[in-house]
Amino acid sequence: MSSTSNFREAIRKSQGQALIGPNVIANALPYVGAGLVLTALGTYGGLGVINNFPNLFFPTFIAAIIVELILFFVAQGVAQKGNNTVALPLLAVYSLLTGYTLSGLVFVALGTQNVGIPGIAMAALGCGVTFIAARQIGSNLSDTDGMALAKTVRLGIIALLVVVLAQFLFAMFGVFTPSWLEIAISGIGVFLFVGCAVVDFYVLPRSYRDDQYLPAALSMYLTYINLFIFILRLIIAINSRD
Repeated sequence: MSSTSNFREAIRKSQGQALIGPNVIANALPYVGAGLVLTALGTYGGLGVINNFPNLFFPTFIAAIIVELILFFVAQGVAQKGNNTVALPLLAVYSLLTGYTLSGLVFVALGTQNVGIPGIAMAALGCGVTFIAARQIGSNLSDTDGMALAKTVRLGIIALLVVVLAQFLFAMFGVFTPSWLEIAISGIGVFLFVGCAVVDFYVLPRSYRDDQYLPAALSMYLTYINLFIFILRLIIAINSRD
């Protein structure tokens, strides 16, 4: 939900805009990197809870999701107003909570044969390769192609969100997605967030000024966290085929 909201807002701002923040992505990258490091720390903490206090993880996982969603909208609003002093610690806590909620998936990856740490590293490498390719492609998109791709990806992500939410609700009642369908959903998710990574390099410099690096950093952070999640889900699903 948060990634869709942020993406939609960025596209709305970029419509009909010339380049207003040519250096905003460069300014945002250190904060994206710091957010990813904090996410890794949150994941490590979540794995510690799973291993040492397994009965405690699920209720804290649900609580973390709720707080994470609230914190996202608060932090996004503060960052949009340019109050970086307040937004920065809020986004730091958001990154830690994201890592905590991600720890369940990482735990599954570590326990899946032929995935483990190499699979997690492969997902991270995929995000890095995507960044390099997306920077080259997205920075050179024409206005027509950029807006068309942005709108297509946005609609795809909204549809994907509905499917993932349905998956989560079914899982709560013990109904799990067949492996072939999980592969399809994860593959589509990877495709969409690769597209989102390309769109970021077109949309963000047209949406934010150079000094609005925190909202831009949040948008990029969400793109690569979700891309990592879907790559890892795909790797797990492929190695868990019935």
